Amino acid sequence: MKDYAAKYIRNFAIVGHGASGKTMLSESMLSNGGEINRIGSVEAGSTVSDYHHDEHQRQISIHSSPLHVEWAGTKFNVIDSPGYLDFIGETISSLAVVDLAVVVIHAVNGVEVGTEQVWNYAGDYGLAKMIVVNGFDRENSKFDQILQQAKKHFGGNVFPMQLPVNAGPGFNQIIDVLRNELITYSTDGSGRYTEGDLPEEWKDRVNELHQELIEYVAESDDSLLEKFFEEGNLTEEEMREGLHRAIQDQVFIPLFCTAATENIGVARVMDFIAKYGSSPVDRATIKAKDANSGEEVDIALDGNNPVVHVFKTISEAHVGELSFFRVYSGSISTGLDLHNTSRSNSERFGQMFLMNGKSRTAVTRLNAGDIGSVVKLKNTHTGNTLTGSNNKVKLPSVTLPKSNIHLGIRSKAKGDEEKIATGLATIHEEDSTFVYNVDSELRQTVISGQGELHLKVSIDRLKRRFNVDVETFKPRIPYRETIRGMGSSRYRHKKQSGGAGQFAEVWMRVEPKTRGEGLEFSESLVGQNVDRVFVPSVQKGVNAASKEGILAGYRVVDLKVDFYDGKQHPVDSKDIAFQMAGKQAFREAFLDAEPCLLEPVLDVEIKVPEDYMGDVMGDISSRRGRIMGMDSEGAFQRIKAQVPQAEMYHYSTTLRSLTGGRGIHSEEFNRYEEVPRDMEARVTAEAKAAQEED
Repeated sequence: MKDYAAKYIRNFAIVGHGASGKTMLSESMLSNGGEINRIGSVEAGSTVSDYHHDEHQRQISIHSSPLHVEWAGTKFNVIDSPGYLDFIGETISSLAVVDLAVVVIHAVNGVEVGTEQVWNYAGDYGLAKMIVVNGFDRENSKFDQILQQAKKHFGGNVFPMQLPVNAGPGFNQIIDVLRNELITYSTDGSGRYTEGDLPEEWKDRVNELHQELIEYVAESDDSLLEKFFEEGNLTEEEMREGLHRAIQDQVFIPLFCTAATENIGVARVMDFIAKYGSSPVDRATIKAKDANSGEEVDIALDGNNPVVHVFKTISEAHVGELSFFRVYSGSISTGLDLHNTSRSNSERFGQMFLMNGKSRTAVTRLNAGDIGSVVKLKNTHTGNTLTGSNNKVKLPSVTLPKSNIHLGIRSKAKGDEEKIATGLATIHEEDSTFVYNVDSELRQTVISGQGELHLKVSIDRLKRRFNVDVETFKPRIPYRETIRGMGSSRYRHKKQSGGAGQFAEVWMRVEPKTRGEGLEFSESLVGQNVDRVFVPSVQKGVNAASKEGILAGYRVVDLKVDFYDGKQHPVDSKDIAFQMAGKQAFREAFLDAEPCLLEPVLDVEIKVPEDYMGDVMGDISSRRGRIMGMDSEGAFQRIKAQVPQAEMYHYSTTLRSLTGGRGIHSEEFNRYEEVPRDMEARVTAEAKAAQEED
């Protein structure tokens, strides 16, 4: 592949709701550009971008796939992104490194939840957007309704660049509003087409739309606007100049019609992207931070020093370990030494490739604005910035939604723990929204993801790639134990079984402290009943008991312990004896002081369409939750609530079910508060039963 300058590069992500035809759209683009000989199928597992085992098994896109194709003198770097919200992290990371979002809408189902989500994320990155309504070869496709839906959801400036003529089975004719012509496509999947005159019955509608398009274009440029007012029209050449600007400024949002499985309409979408789509030049300066001072700096596309951002890492048996990157400034070539400003180490760039699924094309140089991959870098991770030695800057890392669905996992076979740890670390490196936590206190490993399917896919990958068998369980909640009142005890530890004996007596008082203050140990010994050398021994015993828990095996918090007296033996008193006495004295004093359980309470923020407010708030109340406030955010309502963690297991699944998949939420720890008495008895009984099993 030849060397491309930034102005001839088009970086775009194909995004949208699941099953809207994104993968087939990218497949048709590769076919039109001659990268593949025939169009594959998702059902047969023969598409270029869905090449992973789990994608073949489930017949959906799970990973974002960078692809490349040459078209009309430009180089397309296409990222085919997953549509299911469980894999939204892949989509967000893709949108962060492109210049244009191609948003795909299903021609039968219309605007869906995922369409709204990706539209908002593309907006967060300030990307130009265009819409492709796909699947006009299906029964019941409804162009006019979908156009109105798109205007309602995304703004009245959504504009149809094309109109489908014979939508439904056999669909092959589209009217081009820009050129005022009828396009008839071949039905052999080749993407070839012929151009003809407008049918008489369409002329009035198309002329009206064409005039509206001219007005949009004129709005994008003051000189064009002036000419439009003077002459009432613009030439095709003037239209061309203004169209590109109008799309960058989102003066209007162009909408196209396709049937990607039949390769109908795709070539004209590609023509439009090549002529008018965003190039890296349209976002020639980006914000970064100086790696030393932290001050904000501008990174220019035409800089001499390379600046590279790694946006994805994969490790596949047939591909090896690859880092996907975008060059934001300068150019890079094989063998170049760069500095990782995120981790403060140097990296040598090895072999570089352009990827089409699992196919690699070796390249020796990539210019600013381009996207490629490089074989395993020794210590560079997703989100890291690599620069030349004279330009140490850091690009902002991508903000991903928190993973709020949790599952405990454990090995079925002894000795697999190390393999599981390696596997979890590898999967997290490839997918930042997959998070794991080894909780030593509760002796459990908890994995977290964006949804149940996300966790299922991650567990399957763990089993398949690392050859380990795991079982899952509901994670234990990190309850705490404390007291409501005062308590005291006098405990004597005496052991005599031949040889040296053990003797210690500890007198102890406990009292509650304010929530969140932890455990405080003090001594108020007077006289010579106990040597002060044994105070640390008693404290060790207290700490051991508080760590093990007394009521139900959870850590003891928020109380003050006073070791105020005791007795010792001149020969048999020793460190271990006072540790044991301290531990038991603490247990007895604790049980004498109205002990109780505390549970973690989370701050929960829920974003839902207004129609679902009642159902969601009712559900929160049923979970012992408290509504703390509400705010409007466009067509959505943001509910703030506080809910006990014990009631939030798999809440995201329930929320999706309640809101038709349109609700999202986040969770954050707030505080501990007392567990209701009836629930405390149940939790304590369950904990004791689990301890007996262990």
